[in-house]
Amino acid sequence: MIDVKIAKQSNYPISAVKVKSFLRKFFIEHGIVSDSEVIVSFVNEKEMQILAKKYYKDTKLHNVFSFVNSESMKFPSDKINLGEIVVCFPVVVKEASMENKLIEEKVLELVEHSALHLLGVHHLE
Repeated sequence: MIDVKIAKQSNYPISAVKVKSFLRKFFIEHGIVSDSEVIVSFVNEKEMQILAKKYYKDTKLHNVFSFVNSESMKFPSDKINLGEIVVCFPVVVKEASMENKLIEEKVLELVEHSALHLLGVHHLE
């Protein structure tokens, strides 16, 4: 089973159930059938900038990051650790509005993009 852990502020109106279901289906479709886990964290702009500075040495406000074996994932488990996806919820809200998309649609688009990174699929150079 794929365990999806969601960390978000209560004022972020995103369905944890939908994100979990989406990711479970995504990973199964991509051949992940072992007991595994992934964390999805929804953060504010300040937290995202801290991560950008720490891990990417920049101050650009990113919409999403993906981390394999991140520091926050140090919990005991027999499951395969797929990684962590960090979504900057306020940025996603702005992007969804500019792209004429539902917030949930934009979130799932970015979660899928990041999940591909966790599986080793990266941008073409």
